[in-house]
Amino acid sequence: MNGDIVRREQNQRMSLAVEAGGFVFLAGLTAVETRGGSVTEQAREILRRIDHHLAKAGTSKAGLVSAQVWLTDIATFDEFNGVWDNWVADAGKPVRACVEARLADPALNVEIMVTAFL
Repeated sequence: MNGDIVRREQNQRMSLAVEAGGFVFLAGLTAVETRGGSVTEQAREILRRIDHHLAKAGTSKAGLVSAQVWLTDIATFDEFNGVWDNWVADAGKPVRACVEARLADPALNVEIMVTAFL
């Protein structure tokens, strides 16, 4: 069974991406370069990274089936949606949940996790 599962960029706790059953599951991604920046800055960086990791798996945002978004302040929901709406493909709008949550680092404002069809 493990031959059907590809795990990418593993560390001691997790894989950044797992390909299985015709899908790629990305771990929740947060800002690296824009840590401490605005929701807009962090969201743009995270979405660029999602594009990169989806491409490495052989798919794109057009294959998105699911997205989970965590915001540290739900008052930034509209700000986040402005970035999201400009990024998500017209034909690739996934199911999505967006909630307020305290993230592991106070400098983080956004975390995004997606699943896409390969």
